[in-house]
This record gives sequence, C-alpha cells and structure tokens, in this order.
Amino acid sequence: MGGAAFDVKPLAGGIGAEVIGLDLDREIDAATADALNAVWLEYAIVLFRGIGTSNESHVRLSRAFGELEVHPVESIRLEGAPEIIRLAQKAGDTDQMTYRFAGEDIVGRIPYHTDLIYTTTPNRGAILRMVEKPAVGGETGWIDTAAAYDALDAETKARIDGLEARFDFVWNLEVMRFGKPEGVALVDKGSVPYPEFPDVAHPLVWVHPISARKSLSLSTVHLIDVVGLSREEGDPILEHLVEHTLDERFAYVHDWEESDMVLWDNWRTMHTARGVPTGLDRVVHRTTMKGEHQTGRLL
Repeated sequence: MGGAAFDVKPLAGGIGAEVIGLDLDREIDAATADALNAVWLEYAIVLFRGIGTSNESHVRLSRAFGELEVHPVESIRLEGAPEIIRLAQKAGDTDQMTYRFAGEDIVGRIPYHTDLIYTTTPNRGAILRMVEKPAVGGETGWIDTAAAYDALDAETKARIDGLEARFDFVWNLEVMRFGKPEGVALVDKGSVPYPEFPDVAHPLVWVHPISARKSLSLSTVHLIDVVGLSREEGDPILEHLVEHTLDERFAYVHDWEESDMVLWDNWRTMHTARGVPTGLDRVVHRTTMKGEHQTGRLL
C-alpha cells in the first residue's frame, strides 16, 4: 500500500489479507490507523503474523479500529489489561464443555457463527492473538459472507431480499438446526452458566453500515428459521444458503503460530473455532470492538 507504514498481501485463496511490516513497538498514528481501517473494510479478515508479542501490542493495534469493550465477566479479564479476555483450554480442567466428533473428544469447538447475533446490536469486530499454541488442532476459520452473497444467482438474491431470519442463543450443538457437525454428541456440559436471551430477527441480507456491501447473515449455531414463513417453506431457503456459504472458496482457515493476531469484521464474516483434543493446552487472548449499529429487532 503506497505511502502507508506497512504492506498488504492478499491471503492464499483470495479471502482476507496479511499486513506486513507494521511496527507495534510505537504508537499508531492517525494516518496509519486510517490506512489499517481501509484494509479492514476492504478485506474483512486481516492477519498480522508474529507481531502480537505482548498485551501492550495487542491493545495498541486494537485501539486503531475503534472503542474496545470490557467483558462483563471479570474472571476472564487480564489483570492490568481489562480490554483483553483470556480464553483457554487447559489439560485437566473440569469446567470445559466437551463434545465428541467422529469418536474424538474435543474441547472448545464452535461451528461457524457471528458474535452476538442473538442480540440486536452485534459487536463491530475483534482481534484474536495466539498465546499458547496446542500441539494438535486449535485452528480458527473465517467466512467472508459478502463474497458468499456476491456469488449467489440473481434469482436467489431476489428471493431473499427483505426476508428476516430468527436467531436464538444456542449453546448445545446437538440442537443446531443448520450446519450441525455430523455425529456431534455432548459429552460434558461443563460448569459455565449460560444466560437466556429473547429471540431476535436480523435481515438475511445485511447491508454493511460503513461500506454498504451486502452480506449474508446466517450464524449457523444460532439460526432458527425464516420470520413469517412456515418451516416447510423457509427451511429449504436456509439450507441452500448455509450449504452455499460454508463452501471453502469463501473461507480462510488459520493454522496459528504463537504471537499471530487476526482481526475480523463481525458485520461481514462468520468464524469457527475448531477446538483441541482433550488433554491439550491452548490459550488465546481477545479484544473486541464495540458495535454501535443496531441491525436486528427483538421478537
């Protein structure tokens, strides 16, 4: 990128981009922040390889993209850096939710979803940083739902224009209605309490509040049905859209190295955590940018 304090390289497969050469040992000036935001808006998924070497560098980068949320659960905030939450799977933990996939017990797997889609105001985005990489597994994947929308045929675009989908907070993958992993079985719920949320409706086709690009709003974990249509009529629409969107041509899956950071636009992506086999350690840190645009309505 000419004139910017970094270079940009599209990621293999055409989804997302890598920022190269950014110096996080010093403050990010306004011009550099503007250039970074332009990259974020264009690519939605942005990799910063190997430069997340401290909490300070993580927060410094995150603040270039907007106001940060402080998580309401104090126990997972980092001491001295309340903007960061620690997400860990540790060998021997007894409070972790565990599922069996194809005969293997996995901790921390979450299929494709959009953060806070079960509320009216999803957050703007987030940055994930790998702190302790597991020996096996632990990848994170993202889908560019704008690219998926662009690839739909004109007839489907016309059919879904103006439709809303209903979303609910679903924590048990066994009851997912769309995109459920084959043969998934809950082994251990863990000890974490789960709140309840009222159902919400979001447009099936989101219009990005900043770029005005259209994308598909599907969040497979939380997707329930089409508002105003019977399931006999609405389910085939959602099944087609989910199958189309989960195609790997719209996805970037990151095989982490420690100190990697990935930024994503929550208004234009879904993401998945592939989890790790029980008995392995994985620690990531996360910052979250607040969402200031209401995209849904309570039902």
